[in-house]
Amino acid sequence: MTSSTTTTSLPAPSASGDVSNDQSNKNDKVTVKEYAAYFCYGFGQCFSYGIIGSFILIYYTDVVGISSAIASAIFLIARLWDAIFDPLVSGFMDSRAPRKSGKFRRWMKIAPIFVVVATICCFINPGISLTGKIVFCGATYILWGTCYAFSDIPFWSMSTVMSRNRQTRTDLVTIANIGVSAGIGMASIMMPVMLAQFEKSHTPSQSYLIAVAIMMLAGFIIMEFGYKFTKERVSAAAKGEKLTFGQVFQAAKANKYMLMILGVFFLKFFMEMVNNMMVYFFTYNMGDADLMTGFGLIGTFSALTYFLIPVLTRRYKKISIVRVLFVAEIIFRVIFFFVGYANTALTFVFIAITWCLYSMSNPILSAMLAETIEYSQVKTGYRAEAVVFGGQTFSSKLAIAIGGATTGLLLTFLGYQPNATQTPETLKGLFIIISILPALGALLKLLVLWKFDYTEDVFKKCQQILIQRGAAGYETSSDDIPSDPKDIQEGILDE
Repeated sequence: MTSSTTTTSLPAPSASGDVSNDQSNKNDKVTVKEYAAYFCYGFGQCFSYGIIGSFILIYYTDVVGISSAIASAIFLIARLWDAIFDPLVSGFMDSRAPRKSGKFRRWMKIAPIFVVVATICCFINPGISLTGKIVFCGATYILWGTCYAFSDIPFWSMSTVMSRNRQTRTDLVTIANIGVSAGIGMASIMMPVMLAQFEKSHTPSQSYLIAVAIMMLAGFIIMEFGYKFTKERVSAAAKGEKLTFGQVFQAAKANKYMLMILGVFFLKFFMEMVNNMMVYFFTYNMGDADLMTGFGLIGTFSALTYFLIPVLTRRYKKISIVRVLFVAEIIFRVIFFFVGYANTALTFVFIAITWCLYSMSNPILSAMLAETIEYSQVKTGYRAEAVVFGGQTFSSKLAIAIGGATTGLLLTFLGYQPNATQTPETLKGLFIIISILPALGALLKLLVLWKFDYTEDVFKKCQQILIQRGAAGYETSSDDIPSDPKDIQEGILDE
């Protein structure tokens, strides 16, 4: 890896003033088929994420017979394991020498198999004692998180090695998030439909297992298509070169903007609580569990708003867009609380608006996260894509765990009784959680990003510095990266 203090002479500038190489720029172009494939991998993978995020808690409490408090303990133990394991996975991937098959694609080839198996295992209800079931549920849930890391980290990291073009990366992350939202939404749509059908001739336990198996086999096929038609273009290091774990850690430690964004991703646990509570809210507050399908449709079609993101990011800074979305979400959630849920149609209108505002921020945050890799590379000389997106994966899984654990504890606090009529206090508490609590999360996100000043202009300056150094992945420039022979490192390196 090129040292952070190494400099090289600049390539000859093109007529436009850009450092360019026609063949490099041609090879840097992402095809429509690749966009579709990248979408498909996230779509198929998030059948698993959506199933676990929305149905595992109610499966534990209402089918397996585990108390919500015990389920919360399982979630917390699993995340303690992830706190150790996920950084090791990220560091391991970043420390491996590049291969012909690519730095991340080789993991995307085999990981789907393990994600499918682990997800199905989470919904096996063995005929053993309650203590044995608790141990089995804990083991399979931890297995799921472990397998998911080997799939999710390389999936998000791919967006940084498919192109060096800033807007192309934003488009890739947007497409990925559309796939993710559509996959989660599809799980929310199809699971209730299949469960209702299978429960006519099977037990609830069998119905869950059959439905999950069907969803995950479909997800596997879609993920394999995603793997096959994606391509890595940006080398993270010279051929055969490896990073040490110390260098990977140094790159992560220096990336203060990454840490801010990961803090925002962690605060998604407020919305994870909403995801967990929705099935309870529709079942008991609204009196119709089938309304969960409508929520799934909202999650799926809210992804259409993502097509606005490339338009918005071409005109406005990403951090400004995110802040506006957070403020709007707070306003609409407060209004929702005061309006109430007596009118079903109006309730779904508020759920749709607030969900769209929330979900639109995620692709933009992921694009902002991807751009911090260049900042870290300028500061330390090392690219560490897997650590950056491993942090996103860990933050998201931690959000799931905290959301699930907190939901379980709140259900106990609210006096929830499985398969029974709930008290007015319990119903009121459920509504507060899905309306007001996420507004608090949005407010905290605003505070975390209060001093975030890593804008698109700074990102381009980082790219210019890397071109001057001839750093890994920047030996030649793309059309989006202008060259400035003047040394511009001082302001960034001396922060």
